[in-house]
Amino acid sequence: MKILKDILYRVSVDAVFGATDIAVSAIQFDSRKVEKDNVFVAQKGVLSDGHQFIGKAINLGATVVICEAVPSEKITGITYVQVQDSDVALAIMASNFFDNPSKRLELVGVTGTNGKTTVATLLYQLFKKAGYKVGLLSTVKILVDETEYKATHTTPNSVAINEYLDKMIEEGVGYCFMEVSSHGIHQKRTEGLTFAGGIFTNLSHDHLDYHETFAEYRDVKKIFFDSLPKSAFALVNLDDKNGNFMLQNSAAKHKSYALKTLADFKAKILEKRLSGTLLTINNVEVWTKLIGEFNAYNLLAIVGTAELLGLEKLEVLRIISELESVSGRFQYVVSDDGVTAIVDYAHTPDALKNVLETINDIRTGNETVITVVGCGGDRDKTKRPKMAHIASQLSNQAIFTSDNPRSENPQVIIEEMEAGVSAENYRKTLSILDRRQAIKTACKFAQKDDIILIAGKGHENYQEINGERFHFDDLEEVVACFNQLKKQ
Repeated sequence: MKILKDILYRVSVDAVFGATDIAVSAIQFDSRKVEKDNVFVAQKGVLSDGHQFIGKAINLGATVVICEAVPSEKITGITYVQVQDSDVALAIMASNFFDNPSKRLELVGVTGTNGKTTVATLLYQLFKKAGYKVGLLSTVKILVDETEYKATHTTPNSVAINEYLDKMIEEGVGYCFMEVSSHGIHQKRTEGLTFAGGIFTNLSHDHLDYHETFAEYRDVKKIFFDSLPKSAFALVNLDDKNGNFMLQNSAAKHKSYALKTLADFKAKILEKRLSGTLLTINNVEVWTKLIGEFNAYNLLAIVGTAELLGLEKLEVLRIISELESVSGRFQYVVSDDGVTAIVDYAHTPDALKNVLETINDIRTGNETVITVVGCGGDRDKTKRPKMAHIASQLSNQAIFTSDNPRSENPQVIIEEMEAGVSAENYRKTLSILDRRQAIKTACKFAQKDDIILIAGKGHENYQEINGERFHFDDLEEVVACFNQLKKQ
């Protein structure tokens, strides 16, 4: 139990009706989950307004209501707190409720279009190998040292974030690496958190179904860096034109990494293979199992962060060579016939381009590259023709298929993709609605030494169709295809 006035510390309060010296048992923003002596925070959401459920929350046991508009009829014994912004209030109250756990460990946020999961997860791996207890809040999974929890959002809600951070404190965790999405920033989920550092990976076309313009998407990302304290570091990719923009007005210590421009952390790729990459990082030669230029950027972000957090430089570079690829990020399997299949989460035009360019860099030129790709439903439609154009331009054969159609007609999604294919590439494309059949077809087409890329879903083990999730794992499917073809 916590005292209400204590968890209201630093919240912008316009008015209070009722007592603030009362004990509360939990904070809820979903009226369906309210129990006795809970605080209910009424938020104005995208689909519904929590103010409509204040009565329901009180009936279920809420004794405190946090809201932007106080009901005209107030119930005796209930405390109403009017705030300027319920989203911000929820985040700050959640931090206070759990005794501000982000101040009691080193919390580093990773933001950008691509690379967030890889950077956060590899930082977790690196610090574990260096002997520390570590936490991870990512798209793929949540880890409290070695205890795993299922992830539902790239950036969890503010109550969940603080609850996980509190668990980390209890387990003696000293460092936590967290993906910070544009949705999470825009919805104020990271308000009230104290970050030791922030990392900017890159910015490209994504989430324009949520953000009205690319400029708005970029500016939301910048809010994260603007809010970093002087004691924190801001580590940005200078090869991305938005890197310097993120540093403007940030009070944090400005640090940078790059492959192509002068930076605090610099790398040069010496050799690329399917088994890994040889590169120099700040003039020290390193071999890594990670593949491609995009992973060279990810490694620079990891090395920079580790050094800024106080790890010894040569120890960091030694551990880099031991790091394994992240689930669904350039994961590959080779059939008995010598066909390589790569599963990657690439679901934006820039990510797909990076992966295909990496494959084309590694190949000798005699192999056929077959790409299986789709686009998600109920998401940014403008990237669909771009994804198809890139797949058909950089592959010998492109197979368009379903991703997570959600509530949309998958055939319509594919037709919108096909609109981006140029006339000279159209003969290289094929559309197969069923994703399993599309993967099987790619496997049947492939000959010895050929390369299959299955893009878009990566670590996801489901397909979402009309509100239901059905088990589907790209890696499982391609392994099953290889095994079936071996028996024939």
